[in-house]
Amino acid sequence: MVRLPGLLAALAASLAAVSAASQADWPTKPVRIVVALAPGGANDLLARLLAAQLAKAFGQAFIVENRPGAGGNIGAAEVARSAPDGYTLLMGGPGTQAINQFLYPTMPYNTERDFAPVSLVARVPKVLVVHPALGVRSLEALVDRAKAKPGSIYYGSAGIGTSTHLSTELFKTMAKIDLVHVPYRGSGPMLQDLVAGEVQMAIDNVPSAMPYIRSGKLLALGVASSQPIAELPNVPTIASVIPGYEVEAWFALMAPAATPAPTVARLAAEVDQILHRPETIARFRQLGAEPGGGTPAELATFIAHETDMWREVVKASGAKAD
Repeated sequence: MVRLPGLLAALAASLAAVSAASQADWPTKPVRIVVALAPGGANDLLARLLAAQLAKAFGQAFIVENRPGAGGNIGAAEVARSAPDGYTLLMGGPGTQAINQFLYPTMPYNTERDFAPVSLVARVPKVLVVHPALGVRSLEALVDRAKAKPGSIYYGSAGIGTSTHLSTELFKTMAKIDLVHVPYRGSGPMLQDLVAGEVQMAIDNVPSAMPYIRSGKLLALGVASSQPIAELPNVPTIASVIPGYEVEAWFALMAPAATPAPTVARLAAEVDQILHRPETIARFRQLGAEPGGGTPAELATFIAHETDMWREVVKASGAKAD
């Protein structure tokens, strides 16, 4: 007669073996990478580049799906609630992983508890752009215009609580000017309206803004990095006019919290290899992004530092989301 404890132990061992085997074979079906903003933004562009390389590396489709809304909370919450099996990932960023928890009165997920860091994908400089019809050609002229006509300049963002929103709120606070915020469901639709003249300015990520700068549809007045960037060598830093102003965007691959450590480690190692390839580095830099890489532990430390920084930015700006 088989005793129940022995049967349960054998069953548990059998299930553990099956689970280990399935993770060793991962991936055996397509993997989703959720981008929590609309198509056309820097996170979307970089996610699609990375997905194509991961598909080649693993011999399985990596499919990018856009789930915009609530500053990224809708897409991030979907991933947080997904099965922790390595088949649903999030292209996270400052909003979903650091900012929103200080901005929204209630959150559909716990930023630290519900995600497993995988790898930093890219660090991305920001650039202040304006529509040519605004009639300003320098940061000084922009600030002067805003001071002379408070509330007359409308700025777009990728959504309430995104880094494009808070970066501009920080600029507004430090420059002591009054700008009107117009939130969108991602950088792509915001840039379309900016080019159409529906809003007059934005502080956006370089990869998504660069095509419009190169075509002359938008004017770049300043970069938000500490030094001028190679992609825009003749554009000054915002800090040259607003001392101390410096922000950047970043994007990171995240998994649901209970995703098996071997799967996370395997994925992180492959992402790191991809991001260190010369062709990947060249393509990312062509878009104005600096490839990341590194281990899950290094990403966790990075996110903790960014969380502390953005907490103070949200507090200083007084920004809130309904």
